[in-house]
Amino acid sequence: MLRGVLIMVSPAVFVVCVGLYVFSSIANLSGATPIRWDSSHGYGTSGSDQELDGWAKRDARLGAVASESSICSGFGTDMLKLGGNAADALVATVFCVGVIGMYHSGIGGGGFMLIRAPNNTYEFVDFRESAPAAAFQDMYKNNTAASMLGGLASGVPGEVRGLEYLHKKYGLLPWHIVMRPAIHTARYGFPVTQDLFRYMTEATRGKEDFLSKNPTWALDFAPNGTRLGLGDIITRKRYANTLETIAMRGADAFYSGPIAETMINTLQAHNGTMTLGDLKNYTVTVRETAEIEYRGFKITSTTAPSSGPMVLSALNILDGYDDFFATDNVHLSTHRLDEAVRFAYGQRTHFGDPYFVKDLNEFQHSILNRSLSAKIRSKISDAHTQNISAYDPSGFESLETPGTSHISAADRTGLAISFTTTVNLYFGSKLMIPETGIIMNNEMNDFSIPGSNDHFGYRPSPSNYIRPGKRPLSSICPTIITHPNGTIYFVTGAAGGSHIITATLQSIINVVDRHMTTPQALAAPRLHDQLVPDEVEFEYSYDNATVEFMKGRKHNVTFVQRSSSTVQAIRVLPNGTFEAAGEPRQVNSGGLAI
Repeated sequence: MLRGVLIMVSPAVFVVCVGLYVFSSIANLSGATPIRWDSSHGYGTSGSDQELDGWAKRDARLGAVASESSICSGFGTDMLKLGGNAADALVATVFCVGVIGMYHSGIGGGGFMLIRAPNNTYEFVDFRESAPAAAFQDMYKNNTAASMLGGLASGVPGEVRGLEYLHKKYGLLPWHIVMRPAIHTARYGFPVTQDLFRYMTEATRGKEDFLSKNPTWALDFAPNGTRLGLGDIITRKRYANTLETIAMRGADAFYSGPIAETMINTLQAHNGTMTLGDLKNYTVTVRETAEIEYRGFKITSTTAPSSGPMVLSALNILDGYDDFFATDNVHLSTHRLDEAVRFAYGQRTHFGDPYFVKDLNEFQHSILNRSLSAKIRSKISDAHTQNISAYDPSGFESLETPGTSHISAADRTGLAISFTTTVNLYFGSKLMIPETGIIMNNEMNDFSIPGSNDHFGYRPSPSNYIRPGKRPLSSICPTIITHPNGTIYFVTGAAGGSHIITATLQSIINVVDRHMTTPQALAAPRLHDQLVPDEVEFEYSYDNATVEFMKGRKHNVTFVQRSSSTVQAIRVLPNGTFEAAGEPRQVNSGGLAI
């Protein structure tokens, strides 16, 4: 009945009505007084929404959420209004993003999170997908496509265990309450957003339209035989049922029982080797964090198999330039930034899962040594860039994986979470479990495949070869910045494959060195250089004079209309109010502060 009424209104009104229905249900279940839900949530906008939100106008001191969906960010801040904290807000937002942004993430995937507790301690929680027990180094020999499509492409999913860990240790509201917005959104539907329409188009360009031709996918994406268009209402009722089971029975319902059994049956029917034992044995891993001092701030990030050390290494190198991005030094600072990035990417080729790569922990510590950073800085020439061998003599590949979501959340108690989750490529392995609507990851493609050079001709990295139970190398690098007194300043992270590192790095530099607001920092034009290929990529909106300067320093310059990286970030202002921003390159992202 609700759905029948809502379909008659515009997509914008539809979203507001669903929000009102869901939030009223949550408030009633929790015993709280329902709070009016209206268009001031800023649905369908990007950037900072403090000015739009009625709560933010009064205070904006409870907390903030930023994600690729303003709808989901709204559900996150609703958890704060109900008396929850940043953990509750993040769990609600992530489950919702998995519904609406299923092309990037969902419970069939995994990732990493950095948690800053109110007592100023940190945890790096690795809920990355792991290789099944039957996996082996040469399993994709002469068949690299199997690492991207079908049942053999999936690692053991970790997102549900990751969210369970966060909620059990830090959450305040009941598990089923924080999951309810995502369940309602999946069951009663949401309009096909501009972002969803864009990624559906990109995922099927030049290929068979699996979204409408495959019956399992078509049930959601082409219920009337034709693929849904912009503004059409899409429902994911099977996924709603799956989430509801997890909400009532807990995370174990995902890793055993009917949900797990249908997952394994489908994977094995499509040549997969994952077993119920793989699911049952999956656990999150709590790893050490990495930190440096930069311009008086403490910057904390994650360690391998993530790429947090690459961001911190680049910052350590740049910390020695006192005039970095001074008004009269922007061109040279851009050159120095790119050189630091090239050295950082050269270090990354030695990374992998520290449980499987000998002496990797020692290597991680060494690259953050300030003496080494000074030595690297001395190798940077202000006159010209250098050949690849000067930064990384190994010539190993640099992997590209675009299908990822980032979410940032923080609250007034000092709890902050930077959370990145992924199914790897767009729509993961293109394999949906028919009974549950779960979209499976193709994270096995993030491992290096022996004998298979990447599309630039570079060799695979032995540190990232497949082993049973191993977790593949990732560009993900969730990062949190605090003041010298320990209070939160900036929570950031990004999606976008190998562009994640440079996007996260530039968001930090824009706020710390260039003194931008969060919306300004995210909107600023970006560059990207991953060493291989030997080129620096600029957005068309980048300053022309700076680009010409870079050409004069012998950089191989290329252009893109829009960077593939997407940042979601939060800043805490000196008066204690929150400032949040969603990625402006994603039309439907949103940062909300209340």
